[in-house]
Amino acid sequence: MTMLYPNLRKYGLTDSFVREAAAYDGLFLARVTAQHRGLYTAVSETGEINAAVSGKFSWRAEGPLSFPAVGDWVLLDREDAKGGNAAIQHILRRKSVFTRKAAGAGHEGQVIAANIDTLFICMSLNANFNLRRAERYLAIVWESRAAPVIVLTKSDLCEDLESKVREVASVALGADVAVCSSKNAQGWDAVRAYLQPGKTAAFIGSSGVGKSTLINRLAGMEIMATKEIRASDDEGRHATTHRQLILLPDGGLVMDTPGMRELALYTGDIAKTFQDIEELALGCKYKDCSHTAEPGCAVLLAIEEGMLSEKRFMNYQKLHREVSYEGMNSRQIEDEKIRKMFGSKADMQRFRKFVKEKRDR
Repeated sequence: MTMLYPNLRKYGLTDSFVREAAAYDGLFLARVTAQHRGLYTAVSETGEINAAVSGKFSWRAEGPLSFPAVGDWVLLDREDAKGGNAAIQHILRRKSVFTRKAAGAGHEGQVIAANIDTLFICMSLNANFNLRRAERYLAIVWESRAAPVIVLTKSDLCEDLESKVREVASVALGADVAVCSSKNAQGWDAVRAYLQPGKTAAFIGSSGVGKSTLINRLAGMEIMATKEIRASDDEGRHATTHRQLILLPDGGLVMDTPGMRELALYTGDIAKTFQDIEELALGCKYKDCSHTAEPGCAVLLAIEEGMLSEKRFMNYQKLHREVSYEGMNSRQIEDEKIRKMFGSKADMQRFRKFVKEKRDR
């Protein structure tokens, strides 16, 4: 039997997306590969096409998280460029979604990438090396439901590599760590092993850590612009100005993202990122221990005995405060989680109805 959607399979299409899309007659599957403000580039079964959200879609959207992002599987009113831009009518349920807090004083989220299998957290082994930043990224990636891999770049600039790797491993609980260098071409195969046909990976990290260089090396050609970092302070300049999904020659898809010097948490899996502290807290004398001055606090004892870094614990507390949904009631918190996963309550209800109908057949 001929496989459905042979072109889109190369872009990561799975049977679950095909089944969900089948419930919408007269619409065409596509994946968003780039975004330029309100206009999107998508790939359908017949090729690349420009698209914009329909008026109905925009009217129903409940906030920024409801709009398409790079990596999303969407349903269009057409699958070719004849007649102008296609209209995006619907977003299929995201299997993973990487978000950050949008700029401003509110608690709005911004989708950076959707339907990512592996998120490479890139950190260079020069002045950019920062364990607290790595913990912040890990909290967001674990929450996204993608698999995190910390990639330490520019190993040729590091004189104490083994020590740095041990430091990262001490905070990357449950996440893989890879080391590479663009100068001597070491470590590329370790990263390439994650890029299987039909799988999608995104590269995140500060400007100048070598994300674009790494993608060029993996692609075997110069497809991403690169810029030198400033020698005075190791600060990078933005080479990537927008998110773009790229199909590699040997299969697999990669996405570069603009450098993010500081990443504000919208949501994050603090328990997963700091599972060592969560386990220590189980030994506290009081169940509601705040780990500040209570007698019998296992966390404070671990810090006193040198088993736990005080800086790591302080970051644990800081990130907890960021994702505590201060000022929101339980219903608002639940609504935020629904919007993050499904886009809106209406989309969640439609998805549940679709699953129930499939089960009843």
